[in-house]
Amino acid sequence: MLPTTHQRMTAKEYQQLPEGPPYFQLVRGELFKSPSPRFWHQEIALNIASSIREHLRRNRGLGEVIISPSDVELTDDDVYQPDIYFVSADRLAEVITEQGASGAPDLVIEVLSPSTAKLDLGPKAEVYGAAGVKEMWVVNGRDKQIPIYFLQSGELVLSRTLKISDTIETSLIPGWRLQVAEIFES
Repeated sequence: MLPTTHQRMTAKEYQQLPEGPPYFQLVRGELFKSPSPRFWHQEIALNIASSIREHLRRNRGLGEVIISPSDVELTDDDVYQPDIYFVSADRLAEVITEQGASGAPDLVIEVLSPSTAKLDLGPKAEVYGAAGVKEMWVVNGRDKQIPIYFLQSGELVLSRTLKISDTIETSLIPGWRLQVAEIFES
């Protein structure tokens, strides 16, 4: 687990912090600081986000894709910065704020890093589900796999794990598809 700053605070107090860097996340009321991601992490995130963004530009009115750092306030004690998140067009006005998002995005994508993997797969995933995130992808660059989780009864449940030879798509972004191999290309 990442070391915390040993400072407890609320989302309201978190919003009063100066803009980063360094960047923080508020997880169950504890402030976590992490180093900037590794180069390969950023390549993977950029490959996914740029593909989705290009599709959204060609197909206006589907929604918005946002990359980190961007705050996603889910509860009074939880403000995360997922690597990528998507909010559908019909929910933009209720979720997107000047600061980032207030409420659950439709899709959250976390690219695993050694420094944040335990948070991403543990308490953050639990809160994402409880807050109503419909789908979460956990991109594992080391194993070149992508576990896909779907919301079921307030919990994100593993549905399938995509491998390098698969194609990734989601009903949340109609018409978008990407070969998993392209996600891991440099």
